[in-house]
Amino acid sequence: MRLLAFQDSTGRALGVSADGLSFHPIAALAPDLPTAIETLLGLDGALDRLARLLAAAGPGRPLKDVTLLPFLGRSNAFWALALNFKTHIAETGLSTSLDYPHLFLRTAASYVGSGEPILAPPETIAKAFDYEGELGVVIGKAGRHIPVERALEHVAGYTIVNEGSVREYQMHNRQFGLGKNFEASGSYGPWMVTPDEFGDPTRHSLETRLNGVVRQRSGLDDLLVGVAETVAYLSQGYRLRPGDMIAMGTPGALPPSEDDAEGRDLSRQYGPFPTPGLVHMRPGDLVEIEISGLGILSNPVVADQPAGYRID
Repeated sequence: MRLLAFQDSTGRALGVSADGLSFHPIAALAPDLPTAIETLLGLDGALDRLARLLAAAGPGRPLKDVTLLPFLGRSNAFWALALNFKTHIAETGLSTSLDYPHLFLRTAASYVGSGEPILAPPETIAKAFDYEGELGVVIGKAGRHIPVERALEHVAGYTIVNEGSVREYQMHNRQFGLGKNFEASGSYGPWMVTPDEFGDPTRHSLETRLNGVVRQRSGLDDLLVGVAETVAYLSQGYRLRPGDMIAMGTPGALPPSEDDAEGRDLSRQYGPFPTPGLVHMRPGDLVEIEISGLGILSNPVVADQPAGYRID
């Protein structure tokens, strides 16, 4: 089952889909259920009930008739892992702990939904604006000091993340900070798929395409720290809450083919680690991230407003 948020003439609402083509508004299937997704995820048995109602429902509304929105209305915490794919560690030459996940936080303002534009910074601010295709993990059951062997019981579902990164600002200091939090620089979606449908994350694969050219491709079994270990580790520090999300890290660049002039031209790279096959995102691009079993997260890239003081 897929859980999603959508916008139509009545405003923002939640829906469920069995096939990714049509959906039913939750308000129509179960009017008594909460309309806030964080509350819904934390309600014992709610997702199972929705799955049963969806299986018994008739034809739904076409998804193409509505605009999808980021399904988390108000995430408590949005964690992300750095250097968690062996191929990404190799291409950067950076070191990381083999025992603990390398974590940082992102803000809700730095993410948009599937189909919405992500914003490329003005080139006077930064030029190294990079895609990072990642598996997203959504917490459903609250918990503290969660044992590794029970960690997956606290996962409500999985999604796709483009953890867009502005490299120049990321390297300004030892904390990734602002370089990972530019306005609308990343995305997630198009929906959350429940664990019973998605299955074992390590059996799936990820592919990132920029303007139709494959730039990242990896099995999710290349993760240095797995989902269960990351959930358990975070819960040692604070009480995980429904709606928390974790982006599990990105793989390295796919080596360019002989005829891939753009991927082989290191003179057009402005980040700290020139890498064959890496191409920065630019206004006019289309970035697509596909994870088997989850679908495709697709976003056009547009230019952010020119640098200049303004009061919004």
